[in-house]
Amino acid sequence: MAAVAAAVLLGTAVAGCGGGGSGGDGAAATGVVRTSPIAERLAKLPAAVDGAKVVVGRADAPRTVQVLVDPRCGYCAKFEAAGGETLLGLADEGKVRIEYLLASFLDRDGASGSVKAVNALRASVDAGKFAEYEAAVFASQPKGAFTDELLLRIADRVPGLRGPDFDRAVEQGSYAGWVGEAEKAFEATGMQGTPAVLVDGKPVGTKDGSMFDAAAFARTLGAAGIGT
Repeated sequence: MAAVAAAVLLGTAVAGCGGGGSGGDGAAATGVVRTSPIAERLAKLPAAVDGAKVVVGRADAPRTVQVLVDPRCGYCAKFEAAGGETLLGLADEGKVRIEYLLASFLDRDGASGSVKAVNALRASVDAGKFAEYEAAVFASQPKGAFTDELLLRIADRVPGLRGPDFDRAVEQGSYAGWVGEAEKAFEATGMQGTPAVLVDGKPVGTKDGSMFDAAAFARTLGAAGIGT
């Protein structure tokens, strides 16, 4: 996958993160830990591992959407606070299932924050807390790399997540192998950057930038038959 400063999605240049940097200032440059404003709804969402993906939502939801994000990507944090919450709200209503492909390509600059964060996100599935924790991780994105200490502090804000198994998985990198498989699955999509949302294999909300605006993205999804 070519290293680029801005993502190029199917030939359309958009604001995003490629191999050249995190593309954002970080939501928690001073170490502030935040949670999602819809955390109570997210706490009820089921999530399960399916190969290299994490699937959120009800099994009988009529449509499936893929979300491609890297935890260190600043544009992914902006998406998660807008279009991402719109999607999760629709998942809570049973209107869509979300398949997350958690990339870690931004660690190619020598940092390890993405790998650490994806490992922690994978561990949160086992505790039944993925959707709530995923939203909190992006809301608390640091200016630099994620550390074990920060990931555990974020987990403190998710009721019922901290425990011996989760803490051990974070501190020991228990899911490093799965993190590598998730990155390969991301690369196999042919996308060159994040964030990206795919409906029937095609990106939506990238060309017009609507993925960064909750109301606009809801209209974009509606046009694609999602949530209607």
